[in-house]
Amino acid sequence: MPDPSPAALERAESRIAITPDFPSPGVLFRDIGPLLTDADALATVTHALAAPFEGGFDLVAGVEARGFLLAGAVAATAGTGLLPIRKAGKTPRPTASVDYALEYGVATIEAAGDLTGRRVLLVDDVLATGGTLVAAISLVEQLGGTVAGVAVVLELSDLGGRHRLPQAHAVFTA
Repeated sequence: MPDPSPAALERAESRIAITPDFPSPGVLFRDIGPLLTDADALATVTHALAAPFEGGFDLVAGVEARGFLLAGAVAATAGTGLLPIRKAGKTPRPTASVDYALEYGVATIEAAGDLTGRRVLLVDDVLATGGTLVAAISLVEQLGGTVAGVAVVLELSDLGGRHRLPQAHAVFTA
């Protein structure tokens, strides 16, 4: 079991790299890549993502692409299966799809399967504006599942996603 102490969480958070002016001037990009390469930090964050929902879910869903990595780690640790939520055109036989607005257009996510009776923990890397996660909740519900919780590694509080997802659990906030 990973160390869930404040010191372990602080160490894990220190592995999030900050790159100014990426992908455009004025943006402070937060990259969880270095956290993922550190076994102790990854184990700590995996535990912290699932801990508030322990015993309350039987499937983990992850949003493409970094959400896959995190959801896979949570699912393996929790002993559950994994539902990949993919970008449009990546699932051979999608059962459901949801369109959602971006600041520059529309995107679509999709998944396959029957989740009737399943309690799903939805995992992603970042909560920004909340659009992708709101769409993912709708997708899980279309498939017949119940969203047991939403967990992210990092909430970017200035972007307002918390207003759309007040129930979301964020391990870190920036």
